[in-house]
Amino acid sequence: MSEKLTDSHKYNLWTNKLQSNGLEIHHIDELYSRRNGKGEILFSLLLTDATTPEGNKIPPICFLKGEVVSVLICFIDAKTKEKYLLLVQQRRICDGSMTYEHPAGMLDSESDAAAVAAREVFEETGITVQKEQLVQVNKEPFYPSTGTSDEAMYMFYCELELSAEAIHSYDNQTQGLISDHEYIKTQVVPFVEGHRLINNVNGVLLDYLYLKDVKDWELLKQL
Repeated sequence: MSEKLTDSHKYNLWTNKLQSNGLEIHHIDELYSRRNGKGEILFSLLLTDATTPEGNKIPPICFLKGEVVSVLICFIDAKTKEKYLLLVQQRRICDGSMTYEHPAGMLDSESDAAAVAAREVFEETGITVQKEQLVQVNKEPFYPSTGTSDEAMYMFYCELELSAEAIHSYDNQTQGLISDHEYIKTQVVPFVEGHRLINNVNGVLLDYLYLKDVKDWELLKQL
């Protein structure tokens, strides 16, 4: 049985946030929803009639996506200490081009962001990491597109020290869930080169936040 929009975790998380910030919701129209194989809401396009505490109408369109995770995987060569990024390459609807991104995914109705992050890393890259190995960058979510979406992102990173041979064994591997229209190839590239391949704001930001957190000032200066 398909989940009703109004019963979904994402919808209620979003509307509760609107109301907690003083918005009065008058009506929400469900223009389109996509569901997973279990019938659960993945995302929805909504037309919203709501009034702000200042008495103004809020812009009406919302792409309901919910909470998401993004994970920076940094390989460190055990001998040279050189750093590499493990990126995923796939075509995206933004412009149809091949993009290079950090592994990422949606929480759906789950509450353990770190567990979801670890699972997404495995599904998109084939590498197994435990959630305890992940360092969370932001305790409160970042909102990548505040004007059109409720998408709320939690960012993580993980450093893995491996031999050069092991590091490069993860390069150019085919991954992804075909049922989710994921056609992914992994890319292992030196950190600075990988950073320059990324063209989504979330990925660029995560690179900077990681280097700042681990105090790698030399690499930071090269970006």
